[in-house]
Amino acid sequence: MAALEAAEAALEAVEAALGQRQEQQEEENHNHDHEGGGEPAALNGLVVSENVKSKNIDVKIPESKLEAEDKGAEEECPRESDSNILDLSSDYPRDKHISIQRHLADLEKLADLREDERKPCPLCPEEKFKACYSHKLHRHLQNLHWKVSVEFEGYRMCICHLPCRPVKPNLAGDQTLSKMGAHYHCIICSATIVRRTDMIGHINRHVNKGETEFRFSTVHAPKSSYKVVKESATDVQVLPNHSTPQKTDSYFNPKMKLNRQLIFCALAVLAGERKPIECLDAFGATGIMGLQWAKHLRSSVKVTINDCNENSVTMIKENCHLNKMKVKLNSREEDNGETVGNGEENSDTIEVTKMDANVVMHLRSFDFIHLDPFGTSVNYLDSAFRNVRNLGIVSLTSTDISSLYAKAQHVALRHYGCNIVRTEYYKELAARAVIATVTRAAARCNKGIEVLLAVALEHFVLVVVRVLRGPTPADDSAKKVRYLIHCQWCEERVFQKEGNMVEENPYQQLPCDCHGSMPGKTAVLLGPLWSGALFNTGFLRRMLLEAVQYGLDEAQPLLKTLVCESECTTPKHFSIHSPGDENKQEECGVYIRTPNTSAEPYLVHGKRKSEEVLRGTAKRQRAEHSAEHPPFYYNIHRHSIKGMNMPKLNKFLNYLSEAGYRVSRTHFDPMGVRTNAPLAQFKTILMKYSTPTYVGAQAEGPVHLPGEVQVGEEVPAAAVIKVEEANFTEDDKSGAAVFTESYPTHCAAE
Repeated sequence: MAALEAAEAALEAVEAALGQRQEQQEEENHNHDHEGGGEPAALNGLVVSENVKSKNIDVKIPESKLEAEDKGAEEECPRESDSNILDLSSDYPRDKHISIQRHLADLEKLADLREDERKPCPLCPEEKFKACYSHKLHRHLQNLHWKVSVEFEGYRMCICHLPCRPVKPNLAGDQTLSKMGAHYHCIICSATIVRRTDMIGHINRHVNKGETEFRFSTVHAPKSSYKVVKESATDVQVLPNHSTPQKTDSYFNPKMKLNRQLIFCALAVLAGERKPIECLDAFGATGIMGLQWAKHLRSSVKVTINDCNENSVTMIKENCHLNKMKVKLNSREEDNGETVGNGEENSDTIEVTKMDANVVMHLRSFDFIHLDPFGTSVNYLDSAFRNVRNLGIVSLTSTDISSLYAKAQHVALRHYGCNIVRTEYYKELAARAVIATVTRAAARCNKGIEVLLAVALEHFVLVVVRVLRGPTPADDSAKKVRYLIHCQWCEERVFQKEGNMVEENPYQQLPCDCHGSMPGKTAVLLGPLWSGALFNTGFLRRMLLEAVQYGLDEAQPLLKTLVCESECTTPKHFSIHSPGDENKQEECGVYIRTPNTSAEPYLVHGKRKSEEVLRGTAKRQRAEHSAEHPPFYYNIHRHSIKGMNMPKLNKFLNYLSEAGYRVSRTHFDPMGVRTNAPLAQFKTILMKYSTPTYVGAQAEGPVHLPGEVQVGEEVPAAAVIKVEEANFTEDDKSGAAVFTESYPTHCAAE
């Protein structure tokens, strides 16, 4: 009976405590004395309940009362701890560990929660650090925890010795436990790091990726952490480390501005052929490229920007709203208050998708697809050519230049299935290797390609091709993938002849005679490579017109060089026509021809033409552009003669043209010469117009006599010599005569 009476008294005490707590919650201002008064009742209830359990006496207690007691006990502890911690730093997130504080006094206040005189360390277990007085605890916290902490945005991540991190099972003992249990808690991702240097590197990786403590809480990152970049009248928000692709999700490279302008010009030309076209930016990152398409071309395009990274998709949406564009997600339009429409259907709407690039290209069909992953694009070619529409365009940017430029040959063999070596024309070799891979991927889908543009610069290789549906174009394109025979001695090169028969002596195909005069093997087989044309002249001219129309200053000089290179002409002969030409257009003093017939082979107004008409125009265009530019080029410095001064590059181009060869400069190499002249004739002309170098005459400069000028040479040079001769004094003439007598080989060389 005494036990039952004690149990009933305990239940009454618990009910009284719960009733008192409910009254305290209804009051607006809490009183600390009332909170303290509730503790003995709860403690007494716990003691009584333990006594009841120890005596093994069955007492029937209503379940509702037990649930209420448990809820009251659960609500009591967090409220007391939160009130004490939040008083230390009111703006501190609740989900952070207690080892992360702003001040040393905050750690001491955590120890002050205990009312005893001896206070334990809040970051050490009792077996490691026993409770002590305040002055010793302060010294312990300062020397062991606070001194080796890691600082981040005003917070200190102190070293923690609590059993938060599991210890390896093969280690045992208190000392090992104390050593291995020491760790840091990350303020961003709540990870536990053992070493301080590793913790610093861990935090730096978060910062480089743009991840702060706000990323893991409900508060968004402040706008001050973003940087607004403007390019081609388009504003985008980027992170401070936007130019480091390995350390940020939203990669933005300012050096790729020329690449973006070339792709825009290609899309603008396609938009003029048929409207509207569906275009895809498979790797959006910040969305700068798709935003430029939609902002300038408006109703001519339906833009879809895709990215598989959640942070990049969020930034793309914000950049769309920043440029006053609507965002379409799952057939719904999310419009913010600043969005302004111009009354045209889908003129200011961009569709943003979050999925793998292969998936989005398999699910939908597009007229224009651009691939710009970090590295190689070979993993996405099959998906790109699977659903691309007929006469559509696929452009890809490859940034794995270490493998394409023959610095990592094994990687090029693995990705592109191509054997390459470092040559003087390595950039064009890289472009042809990429096109060969694109051709094989299109042929697997029964599609052929027409190369519109191939650019290889310092940072990237850009290839733009038009898709021709059908097995016949696929076979024609596959036949242009051949191997290249390259001489290692003189750098002469030639594509291997077509045919299935094995040639007895493949060295006979080379124009040089290095194999006969040198022992052993002198040539290497490179490839397979694309052996066709790298440029479409008509398409490049229309791209140049679009660049002029939209004011793309960086792309215009390159496009002019590409037009000259595709026609294999010198810049002074670039599109000069009679004044009566109705289709000429002048830009910066240069006339650009736009012929009436067959200049727009794929131009379609309204409905698309039938397949027969399209095939007929394609065949007619191939017949008109049968005279392709010569493959590869020679570097004038690689073939210079020691002890001789080479002529100026533009003059040397004129000398080759006067000799009856096709010649032009190339964008692949500033000192490269694209010509159909054999290497032997190239060196002969270079030797003919080079002058000897004399060390003793460098101070006065080379002296040219009137008799040295031949009849076939330029007249302005002779005129200059006559003027210089008229200005000579008698002493100068006598000195020139002595110089000529002293070096008779100077006259013989000419």
